[in-house]
Amino acid sequence: MIETTENSPIGVFDSGVGGLTVLKSIRATLPDENLVYLGDTARLPYGTKSPASVLRYARRATAHLRSRRIKLLVIACNTASAVALADLQREFAPLPVIGVVEPGASAAVGRCPASKHLVLATEATVRLGAYGKAIRELDARASVQELACEMLVALAEEGWARGSIAEAIIRQYLQPILDSDQRPDSLILGCTHFPILQDAIRHVAGGQISITDSATTTAAVVARTLRSARLLRRGAHAQMQLLATDGVGRFARVGGAFLGASLTPDDIELVDL
Repeated sequence: MIETTENSPIGVFDSGVGGLTVLKSIRATLPDENLVYLGDTARLPYGTKSPASVLRYARRATAHLRSRRIKLLVIACNTASAVALADLQREFAPLPVIGVVEPGASAAVGRCPASKHLVLATEATVRLGAYGKAIRELDARASVQELACEMLVALAEEGWARGSIAEAIIRQYLQPILDSDQRPDSLILGCTHFPILQDAIRHVAGGQISITDSATTTAAVVARTLRSARLLRRGAHAQMQLLATDGVGRFARVGGAFLGASLTPDDIELVDL
């Protein structure tokens, strides 16, 4: 068993750069923590792959991060969370492993019990139905719609997070539901790309609809888990490592917007899984 201490890093992985929104929230919530992020860019997107392939990729990513002596793992990918969470928790025990689906579902139900929830996600996450299942297990009175919004991923990666273009595309997805008798009380951002579009989504949806950001809620679960295990780090000079399996130039260019910090290819370590 690999031993860890308070100074050991938190590990985070995703198929690409979207999970950097989760990393950003963890940094904001736990600024003293050392962090290591792995974007499996050679194999993205996970959503088009079979569950068996996603589980295989997730195992490799976890094993690599485990070799770096992480004290906790965050699966910052909705597809991998839906497919691989239980397997990784079992296979890498006692390492704490946290996905992004359950924290988002739990926070939405807590804010809006017995309500109508609309999950904005990718086609793969909608197909897996992970949010609907998680919400209904927590609140049998809740109703859930899951809406695939693939173009929002492209908007986020192109940096078009605000303005008329972003709002027009968001409105194209949301307006039919907002105008129907199924108008939601709650919106859940069920893709790690979507937090950087939150202002535009809020503008279209209006102020009366609750919006849950799974990145922020996941960071809160990470903090509670480390506190319970007495593994919170106290100290200055926290370090952050960024790893990618391909395309460090694009990772730096696109990832900077997700992380909220300027990146260069030299900031990214290329690794082979």
